Formats: sequence, structure tokens, C-alpha cells
Amino acid sequence: MKRLITFVAAALALAACASSSTPQSGTLEVAPLAYTTRTLANGLRVYAMPDRNTANVSVQVWYDVGSVDDPAGRSGFAHLFEHIMFKSTRNMPEQFFDRLTEDVGGYNNASTYDDFTNYYEVVPANHLQRVLWAEADRMGSLVVNEESFDSERDVVKEELRQRVLASPYGRLFYLFLPQVNYDVHPYGRPGIGSIEDLDAATVADVRAFHAQYYRPDNAILVVSGNFDQAQLDAWVDQYFGDIASPDRAIPRDYPTEPVRTQPREYTVYAPNVPLPAVMISYPQPAATDPDIPVLMVIDGIMSTGENSRLYNSLVYDQQIAAQVFTNLEATQDPGAYGVFAILSDGQSAEAGQAALAAQIARFRDTLVTQAELEEAKNEIVTATLQGRETAEGRADELADSVIRYGDAGYADRLLAAIQATTAADVQRVARRIFDENRRAVVRYLPEEQGRTGDTIQTSSRIQARTINIPASEITTYTLAPEGQREQPPTASTPIDARIPAASQRTLANGVRVIVAPNRDIPLISADFRVASGSASDPANRAGVASMTGDLLTRGTTTRSATEIASQIESLGASIGSGAGWDSSAVSLQTRSDRAQEAFTVFADVVRNPAFAAEELDRAKSQALDGLQVALSQPGGIASFAMTRAIYGTAPYGAIASPTTLGAITRDDMANYHSAYWRPDNAVLVITGDVSAQEGFALAENYFGNWARPSTPLPPRPDATAYAAPSRTIVVDLPDTGQAAVLMGLRGVARTDADYFPLLVANNVLGGGYSARLNTEIRIRRGLSYGANSSLQARMAPGPIIASAQTRNDAAVQVYDLMRTEITRIGAEPVPVAELTARKAVLIGSFGRTIETTAGLAGQISTLALYGLPPERLGAYVADVTAVTPAQAQAAAQRYFDANRADVVVVGDAQHFYDGLRRVRPNAERIPASELNLDTESLR
Repeated sequence: MKRLITFVAAALALAACASSSTPQSGTLEVAPLAYTTRTLANGLRVYAMPDRNTANVSVQVWYDVGSVDDPAGRSGFAHLFEHIMFKSTRNMPEQFFDRLTEDVGGYNNASTYDDFTNYYEVVPANHLQRVLWAEADRMGSLVVNEESFDSERDVVKEELRQRVLASPYGRLFYLFLPQVNYDVHPYGRPGIGSIEDLDAATVADVRAFHAQYYRPDNAILVVSGNFDQAQLDAWVDQYFGDIASPDRAIPRDYPTEPVRTQPREYTVYAPNVPLPAVMISYPQPAATDPDIPVLMVIDGIMSTGENSRLYNSLVYDQQIAAQVFTNLEATQDPGAYGVFAILSDGQSAEAGQAALAAQIARFRDTLVTQAELEEAKNEIVTATLQGRETAEGRADELADSVIRYGDAGYADRLLAAIQATTAADVQRVARRIFDENRRAVVRYLPEEQGRTGDTIQTSSRIQARTINIPASEITTYTLAPEGQREQPPTASTPIDARIPAASQRTLANGVRVIVAPNRDIPLISADFRVASGSASDPANRAGVASMTGDLLTRGTTTRSATEIASQIESLGASIGSGAGWDSSAVSLQTRSDRAQEAFTVFADVVRNPAFAAEELDRAKSQALDGLQVALSQPGGIASFAMTRAIYGTAPYGAIASPTTLGAITRDDMANYHSAYWRPDNAVLVITGDVSAQEGFALAENYFGNWARPSTPLPPRPDATAYAAPSRTIVVDLPDTGQAAVLMGLRGVARTDADYFPLLVANNVLGGGYSARLNTEIRIRRGLSYGANSSLQARMAPGPIIASAQTRNDAAVQVYDLMRTEITRIGAEPVPVAELTARKAVLIGSFGRTIETTAGLAGQISTLALYGLPPERLGAYVADVTAVTPAQAQAAAQRYFDANRADVVVVGDAQHFYDGLRRVRPNAERIPASELNLDTESLR
């Protein structure tokens, strides 16, 4: 989906780093980005990054225009325009661009930031010429008319409702962060805009905006992947070379934000806020300020990982907060750095503010330790390597460096500066940034606690410009008659994706080990998976498998939770654990030069969990806080209700509720681990910068002496699909900004013969932007930010769920559209062209997944869970391709029956309940305040 990003985690900014400097002791050298660059006569800057080791190519066009350039009275305009760029051009009718990319196995997307807007595609390399043709066409001949403008404005309104009004903390993140930090600079207007400003916009505004900013000399083109340099140059000249740049200056005169001399504090109230929250923010320097690299190190120490200061103090030690995080986005003009906490149940915003302030003061008053410093630097290096695994990642970091920092080579210098940062630098910059006279605080509270709080609005003194371009200078384009349209070039010869060869053996204790080497990047991923998950939870103990998985990384018999986090994160590695319905897993990502140290902790976590009482208490508290947040959102509630509707009290219907979570004991988890976390129920997959023999040696060294229990493995639970009559459940959540609409059906097991035909049929229904549900609900009617359907592969029949969020008064209309499409998918054959396109979507997504070490490890371990050999990865493309229209229709007829579907709608029911009852007479209404997750009836 086309998306808006108003704030970015520091890790994403840091992934744009590379270094050619001499590495310090204990660091891994990262080779600099290799690229060529040239500038066309019209001003377009072109960067090329060829790589023959991939079957894909990434094309990115970044325009130096963002929300900061929204015209006066038109907040959200740059973002609205981003959507319109995907409509029609002189040669491409609506949806043509999406079909050109998605239907061949690629994808496209775009993002609007404060300073820039980026458009990016990843496609099979043989489609590069076609994408270049399309990007040039929309740069040079975009069609802006009332129809496309109105439809996308409606979509953006639904995005605003979903992200801001229906999300419990949406107002805090998307509105209040910018509004409290700026008095005159246009950064102070929320990039998402407002309903009023969106309604005020006109087609003439859009055309003027395009004429002002969407031009070759205000853009860069980055191409990364498998291509010939000379051929790329010829195509770029052919398609972009004759696009004229107007003889008109691009305004860059943004006002200077006055220095704040007094702190600001606000207390605000909002609907459906389950837990209080607090934000503290400070002005930060511009992107190219020499202190930005140091601020990135500060941010890493502050918030990256469970060994970070905020997590350790607020979440782990004091248990004041359920979640903590920061916002660091390097902006072209001075920006704002934010620190956030969502408080734990029973904690006050004042307590959270004091705890955050104490950690901020630590940076000012005392030096950070050398260990903290090195950990932050190692995490940055690992993030860099992970970004480099794909052509898209490399293109993204190069483009980010050019637009955000003004120089493609800045990425190298940025990492060098980060690596050179000292403890004294950290304290100096902390004292500069964390000036209490420049602080802004927002305490964010549930509406029921009061309605007379402070009002936060965009400053009336924001200085935004007006675009005054004579209409005579604006070229208006229309879609050419079909016979007169220039057609896209044909695709060239396909390039096969590389699937690393896998080797396997079974250790004496029963652990199945699979190693898939890929020596391109010095990263290793490992996935240790046991074939038991939440479906194996004991009766009345829903959540045991998940809680057991969670506590694996929270302490072993020889390492505390903090020691695990410290030892792993100091390596620049990461470790995660958890449980799905059929399996539980621990995953590891590490640099290859730190593999031995990382595997030492990895194996200890898998084999020797302590399940300490205090860690269980912490985990329960965090899980309950997370549940409160989920139960304040339409989508979260709908997911729980649909699980009960489809599976009732069968194993797949278990829901971890406050009651079941509260009942879990240490013995429950110890018994679960003893019964299921055992070598003869496990597979270990190792991928990346490791040979087969090295991988087997790691497995033998760290897991080979793990004794197999003498007791037999418990039998698998009977997780066959629940067969109760279909239900229509309405959960009434008053004052929420949107309704979530879900339709659910029972599907097939992963090993069922119908799996691939049903997978393809589901992809036709709702498996992407151009699939039928999104086409009908979003593209044609603007009723939702996105509509889709999912088919979950499981050991027993998993669910098929169609979903969308929409404004409350449109919920019944969205249900009708879903029902129509679910019925149609089985009633008539899918046209061959459409079926071929949807197969390509599946194949392309699969290819992109296995490009990364972590993605490849996950794919192989999932196959192993179903008893399938790693060689089946190589058959995936053939399995999908072989599905015929008749097979897809037959599978759809068996499983896509709208009359058997369960329906769940969660929202402000006064707007849709009566209408839903007319089409679903069995609709039952449950107030959200009375929802009971422990019962099949949900009452």
C-alpha cells in the first residue's frame, strides 16, 4: 500500500551507512557503496549500482519535495499527491503502473517524509526497461483530473482515520509531535494533514504542485540490481532525456524556527486510550550538522534493544512502562528528537515523565560506558549489513544519502563519524540537545479521566508558501485514446533467482540440521524451531507456549535476562523467540565474525531457560498491557473475535486472555519446555556466510551434547477445523474512528493437495494491491486504505480471512463488496491473464524473501516443520506455475463459500448495526466493555 511515514526509527536511518575507513579494534569493515553517477542535461541525477548476483532490479525516483512544501491551508498535500502519482498518465490508464510492476512478480510503493517523497519498485531484472519507461511517463505526463483526485482523497481520508483516529496513540505520534515543536517552520504541520485541509484542496492545486516540484532537476533516479551499465544509460537517455525542466526556481526559503527559551507542557485526553503515554521532545540540529552522528549513537544507547537504557530502566527494572521508543529522523532543516513511553497499567503519566527525564539527565551528567558505546556502534554496523543484502536496500541507502544529506558519499563519512564517537562527544551533544528550557512534554491520557485538558493545534504562525504559477504555464495532460498511446517496451529474457544449495544431517540426539551457505554478506542467520506451538497449550492455559517462548530470552540457569541482552547486543547481534500455532522458535542474526560468541548465548537460551518467578511476573504484566492496547483497536478486537468464530474452543481457537495469562505458573512453562523443547522435535537452520561443514560444526558444538529425553514426545493435538454454524459478531467500540470488517473461512493444511490451487485463488481475491478486494474497495471506491485476504498455512486447516478498515457508516457496504468477491471467485473461472499475474505476485514475493539470510532460514525451517525437505524451495515456482484456472476455481468452490463465512465487524456500532442486521439477521452485538475472550460466545 502507498503509505505515509511521518517518523522513522533510528535503525532505518542508520541502515544508510557504509564505511571505507580503517576499522577500529573489534569492528568489521563495511565496503563502501559502489556506484556510478551522471547528470542529464535537464538536471536529473542518475545513480547506477549493478550487481550480477541478483535476479531483481530496484528502481527508485526520489523527489526533493515533502510535507514541508505543503501549500498554505493544504496540510497533507504532498502525501495526497503521492497517491495521485499512481493514477494515470498520457500513456497509462489507472492501475496500469501497478499492473506493470505487481503482475510480473514485483512490487511498488512510495513514502512521504518531511523533506522528500520517494517512489520505488522492485521487479525481475528483465522488466527494467518497462519500469524506466513508466517512471518517465508519470514524471513527464501525469494526468490530474477530478475523478482520480476525488478517489485518492477519499483513500487518504481513510488512511488518516486508520492511522490517527482509530489507533489509540495515533494523535500523539502523527499530530502532537510536530505540532508542539514548531511555531513558524512548516515542519509543524502534520504530514498526514487534516480532513478539512484535504477537503479544501482542488485539482488546480494538484496541477500547480506537480508543475512546481515534479521535474527532472528536482529528482534523482537510482537503479540497483542486475543490468548492463551501457544499456541502462541508453534507456535513461531515451525515456528521461527529453523531459523538460521549467525555467522556474524551486523555492527553498523555509523560515528559521525561533529558539525556544521556555519549556512547554501539555495534558491532553483522547478516546480509546488504554494506557497513559508521555512524550518528551527537544529541538535537534539539521541532517548535515556534525553532531547528528553523535545523536545517532545517543539514540542507540537510549533505545535500541532490550539492553538499552530506556528498556532496562522503565520497562525491565521499574516496570513503569509497557513500551518505550524514540523518534530520530535527520531532517534537512533543524528537527525534533522525541522520547516516548506508553505506561504500564496503574502507572501515571507523571511517573513516566519523571522516569524519562531521569534517563535524559544521565546523558547530560555522566559519561556513557565504553561497553555502551561499542554496543551502539556494533548495532549500526549490523544494520548496515542487513540493508546491503538486497538491491532495494542498497538503492535506498544511496538515495537517502543524496537527498537527506546532499551527497552520495555522505553514507561512508557518516559511519566513520559514528565509529569515531567518544563518550565525551556523547555527553557534549547530550548537553546541547537536552536543554530543559527547550523541552516539550505531552501527557496523553484516556478520555474518561477528563475532558478539559490542553488543546494542541498547528500554530497559526506557520509560514507556508503559496504556489502562484500562471495556468498558461501548466500543461494539462489527458489519457490518450487507446490507439494513440505509446506502449511499454517488451520484457527481455528472464533471469532465474539463485536459491542457495542446502545440505542437511541429523545429529545423534535427533536435531535435524540444515545449512544453506551464501557468502556474499558477512551475516549469519540461525533458526531453531520445535514442532509444537500454541495449539499444544494445556486446557485453561492459553498462552503457555507463547509465554514459554518469550521467557527463553529472559534468563537461563547461568545468565540473567540483562546479561543475555547485553552479551548479544554488544556483538551487534539480535535474538528473538516466540511461538506460533504449530511451532515455537528462537532466531539469531549475527555478523559472521561474531558467530561463536553469539551461538554460545543462542544455545544457552534454547536449552537452559530458568523461568525465574520475577521474569514471569514481568512478562505477564507486559502481555496484559499489550492486550489492553490490542483491545482498544478495531483490528485487534476483530482478530480475536474471528479466531473464536472460526475455531471456537478447538486448539486453534485458544486466546491468551487476562484470565489464562494470570493462571500460568513457572511449572506450566517448565513442563511445556521439557515436553516439547527437545532435540528430537527440532530443526536447526543456518544460513549466510558459513560453509556447510562450518554450519554442521556449529550445530554439533552447541547442540550435539543435548540429551534426548527417554520419554516419548506427546502426540500432536487434534487441530482440525471447528465446524460450528457461521456467526456474525458486532463488537461495539464507541467513538472509534473506523470499523474493522472481517470475513473468515476455514482453509486447508499446508500439505493438502489443494494448498497451491487455494493459495493462487486467494491471491486473486486479496493477495496484493491489484487483487480484487483492494481493487473494488480501495481503488474504485476509496472506502479503505487497503483491503486484502490471507491464507494461513498450518499443520491442520488454517483460516482464510478477508479484512479491511473503513469509516463506520461504510461498514455494511464493505461487507457487501467482500461477499460479492468471495462468491465470484468460485462461481466463474479466473481469466488466464489475471491468474498468471497473481501467480507472478506469489513467485516474486518468494524470490525477494529468500534474498536475505533471515528470510531464507525462515523459509527452510517452515518447510521442515511440515516434513518437507529444503529442496522443495526449488520447486515453489513450479508448484505455483502449475495451477490451472480449473484447479483454482475448483479449490475456490470448495472453500470460498460466503454463506458459511463468519463475519466480524468492530467499530462504533450505532452507524452500522441496523444495516448489518438487514443483510446478516444473525448479527449479535457485544459491547467492547463486556467482551469475554475466555468463552466461545465472547460474552
